[in-house]
Amino acid sequence: MSNYIKHLIETGENQQLDFKFEINDSKKIARTLVAFANTDGGTILIGVKDNGRIAGIRTDEEYYMIEAAAQLYCKPTVEFQAKQWEIDKRILLEVNVPKSSQIPHLAKTNDNKWLAYIRKNDENILANSVILKVWSRKNRQYGTFLSYRENEKWLLEYLSDHSHISISSFCRQTGLSKYKAEIILVNLIIMGVIKMDYVETNYVYKLAQGDMK
Repeated sequence: MSNYIKHLIETGENQQLDFKFEINDSKKIARTLVAFANTDGGTILIGVKDNGRIAGIRTDEEYYMIEAAAQLYCKPTVEFQAKQWEIDKRILLEVNVPKSSQIPHLAKTNDNKWLAYIRKNDENILANSVILKVWSRKNRQYGTFLSYRENEKWLLEYLSDHSHISISSFCRQTGLSKYKAEIILVNLIIMGVIKMDYVETNYVYKLAQGDMK
């Protein structure tokens, strides 16, 4: 079974795989736990350096710090399963986090704020207010009413000619307030008309083209 772990390591860090040399901060690892739970789930390999070199863990303390992170610094608690592996005489800890049915999960920061994160490629990204509104809307018992007015029409026409738009550009070109622009974006995301992406350091919005999750 060591080949299974070695194969994971060879794939490198990605949307559903994260390497940790060690766990020395439960609040920091809480961000990874909630990011996986809020997105597609994922695996954390503890005792592996960023370059994929197997270093191993030194004590069982690593597991207890993950447990503390999931229970004390994630809200609601993030479920996970953990397993130890011995690879080349070194002990690794595999932590599997499933995609949650209780989205959003929030992580507690050092200044005692509770923030939501998502996973994008190999990074944990702070969820913006549009994502939070989408999650809230999906948790409602009733549906979404979509108005197709001038601003919605402008947005869809713009996206048919351009690859994406940021919310700041949407507001600037239509004169909408950020709040009203967010409501339009949320409605269109919920209806599967547009999707959100994270490009470089900014959230952008694109036509869904039938591939919304």
